Amino acid sequence: MKKLLAALAATVLSVSALTASAQSLPPPTVAAKSWLLLDASANQVIASADPDTRVEPASLTKLMTAYLAFAALRDKRLSLEQEVSVSVNAWKVDPSSSKMFIEPNKPVSIDNLLYGLISVSGNDAAVAVAEAVSGTEDAFVQLMNREAQRQGLTNTHFSNPHGLPSADTYTTARDLAILCRNLINDFPDYYKRYYSVKKFTYNNITQPNRNRLLWLDPTVDGMKTGHTSSAGYSLITSAHRPVPNGERRLISVVIGTVSDQVRTQESQKLLNWGFQNFDAVKLYAKGQPVDTPDVWKGSQGKIKVGFKNDVYITIPKGSADKVKTKLDRNDPLIAPISENAKIGTLKVTIDDKTVAELPVVALESVGPAGFIGRAWDSLRLMFK
Repeated sequence: MKKLLAALAATVLSVSALTASAQSLPPPTVAAKSWLLLDASANQVIASADPDTRVEPASLTKLMTAYLAFAALRDKRLSLEQEVSVSVNAWKVDPSSSKMFIEPNKPVSIDNLLYGLISVSGNDAAVAVAEAVSGTEDAFVQLMNREAQRQGLTNTHFSNPHGLPSADTYTTARDLAILCRNLINDFPDYYKRYYSVKKFTYNNITQPNRNRLLWLDPTVDGMKTGHTSSAGYSLITSAHRPVPNGERRLISVVIGTVSDQVRTQESQKLLNWGFQNFDAVKLYAKGQPVDTPDVWKGSQGKIKVGFKNDVYITIPKGSADKVKTKLDRNDPLIAPISENAKIGTLKVTIDDKTVAELPVVALESVGPAGFIGRAWDSLRLMFK
């Protein structure tokens, strides 16, 4: 199996795939307000409980802050070596909360701010990053919410870049899973650089990463903790383990536990359960035709349809021979048809239970036929 798949081009696919579930085994009991286990390789939920319940993200908010900082680096609007002057606004953020201890008017590099944001969850770093990206904290919050909409995070809203309590900051376990998978897929190098760091020293102060699974499980390489008195203790964990022909990645989202110890043990429980009881099976390769249906009124009579990325599904171990697929096409297919246009939906079932529904697209474009060809096919369609 290949390494972590590239991000799928259409947000709609990410959202629709996350609504499918591979669950056919009784899920473990998880002591959390809500939780979700995602097979990132297949972009498929293995199991969940109350994944669409609105929750307070606390410092999980910083996942979106980091995503937007990475986007600014990608677009050359920032550089890692760039130094910014720390504002009083960033420095004075709640002194009782997590901080990396930056100081007013003392230059700090974007690189250090990102370590402070991600590895030690600095709220002061979050504000400084927001100001570096957008000029002001308010402008950055607007950018956060636009990005949430773009990614299809329909039950998410932000009011600050750090996650300190606010009635206008909320999300769900499902939305967080989408955001985390997008962050890993869209920025794999930055993910590797920052999210597995176990401790960080700045201003002669060394602080540990609060994700204890980084020490306890060598397959864990991220992602983020969150805690306030009102939100409880939350943890999103990403782990990759070797499988034949590659590796497989799972993302666990555990929201609202009663302690750091509980969020750690429940996250480890979910990851182990997922890896031990489920497989990600490759159904189709990128560009492999799923079907070659008829095209009407076109410059050619057939069209190749399939997927623009490798397609995996998550299934219980030992059930690969029970997988069945059925393509429901949007017939009749009438030209012109552009490449990547949705042609239908591939329904994947095991024992007559749907485990995934995936959009199938045109792998090529088909232009219109001439006048006589269109007229002839119009006549044929009348008697079809």
